[in-house]
Parts: sequence; structure tokens; C-alpha cells
Amino acid sequence: MNNPFDLNNPDAYQQWREQKLHDYPASLEEIVVEIKDPRQLSSSEQRQLAKVIRKTNMAVYASKTGDDPDKEIVRQLGIRFGLAHLDHNMCADGDAISSLEQADEEPRTGYIPYTNRPIAWHTDGYYNDLDKQIHGLLLHCVRPAAEGGMNQLLDHEIAYIMLRDENPDYIRAFEHPEAMSIPPNIVDGQELRGWARGPVFMRQADGSLHMRYTHRKRNIEWRDDELTRQAVAFLGSIMNADNPYYMEGTLNSGQGLICNNVLHTRTGFEKNSQRLLYRGRYFDRIKL
Repeated sequence: MNNPFDLNNPDAYQQWREQKLHDYPASLEEIVVEIKDPRQLSSSEQRQLAKVIRKTNMAVYASKTGDDPDKEIVRQLGIRFGLAHLDHNMCADGDAISSLEQADEEPRTGYIPYTNRPIAWHTDGYYNDLDKQIHGLLLHCVRPAAEGGMNQLLDHEIAYIMLRDENPDYIRAFEHPEAMSIPPNIVDGQELRGWARGPVFMRQADGSLHMRYTHRKRNIEWRDDELTRQAVAFLGSIMNADNPYYMEGTLNSGQGLICNNVLHTRTGFEKNSQRLLYRGRYFDRIKL
């Protein structure tokens, strides 16, 4: 199989790499698609979004729904792209779509997405079991923060290219089954989740590339070898504005991000903010 993510197939990689980097968008503005209503996406709007996602694994849509709090915006848009199997994670709402806002009650107050604190670079669900990885992600903004709450984004395939070009052995280190481990989540003496061990990069059955990663410094264990340490350091060095493929921007009311769980982060924002985003985490990858 001609898989570009096979380290033993450099020809397939070079061909894919050339296509991937050709005319790659240089800013967030270049991946924004204007649509009317995500609940009733037109065929042309869907084609436009699909074209951007096919290139960058993500797209930002700008709809005319304003601050409409209807969760069907997330659900219906997801369905149009084959995103149907939601992760019923612990702090999600009853419908498995999370309302990301500043919480004042446990257990949400103990988890950074429900606070106004900044969030480090990560892919969603990096602590999930390997058979329950998050492949698709949808964020929809109902109300932005008055200040802050900006997202930074980096296509995980771009990160793969930069790592492999620097040193193919970095990819080998990140493909190790115990490359990155997250300790159990224990609250009040009760284990809510056990150890989460696995690789950073995983090749999927359909030939696609999946990434699980967090830039957190605490409650994480990297495989104890020099090559892994070097790979982690190099990856950390490319996730910033000096990287020409890095993108950043703030979602406003009616705007959203649909992606194949790319690397992303969020800046902090003011206390007692009225900021509200909906988040759908999916076990599915976007179907184009």
C-alpha cells in the first residue's frame, strides 16, 4: 500500500508532501468559508468546506446564526460530514455536546476548558483509550469573550512533516506504543480513568494519520529515552507564530471550527465571562 506515513516508503511520502504543501493556506482567513445556516448546509457550501478540510484537516465557517444557542447547529453540521458518534465524556451535557463556559460547580470547575485559564497545545481526548480516540472535532461559538479566548491551530499532518523532515527517527519515537502516558484520573480517592498509554502518531486502517498529544508539563510521562526527549522538544519548538503554517484567531458569534482533531490551544480570557462555545467530540473522522 502506498501510504505516505510509512517510514519505509519515502517515495510515497515525498509525493504526498509536495501535494500537501503546495498552495497551503498562509493564514486563518484563508480557511474561512461563509455559509448561511449550518443546520441547512447547501451543496455548494458543503463542497467549499470539504475543499478546505481536504487540504488542511480543518475549516472555519462563518454563519449567519449569530448568538442563536440552538445545539442542532453542531449536531446537524456534524452529520453532514459523517460525524455522528459523539464521545459522552464526563463533563459533557446530557446530549454529549459540551457547553464550554466558565463553570461554578464541580466537577467542571476542576477541568481547564470550563475555566477562563489558558489551555496548552493538545489534541482532544489524548487521555482516551486507544479504541476511543477522538478523530473529529466541532466547535461552535455562541458568545465570544470580551477579551481573549483566542485559538491557535496547527494541522497535525504539518507537524508530522516538520518532524519527519528534521529526523525520521522522531516519527519512530512517536509511534512507539508507550511514547506518551497519562496517569489515572483520581478524584476523592476514586479512580475515574486508568492509565492512558499509547503512541503520538497512529496510522489508521483507512490510511489516514491520527495524533494524540498534550503539551502539559504535569501529570504526563514521556518514554524515558533520548530520542523521545528530542522529538518532544522539537515538536514544542514548532508550535508558535514563527511557524509559517501556524494559524490563530478568535471565533465570533455564529462562527465555528470543524476539523480532524488538529493541534489546537486557547488563550485565557476575563473572569466571569459570558463566553459560550459548544463542543462536539466524535469517534468519527470527517467524511469528504
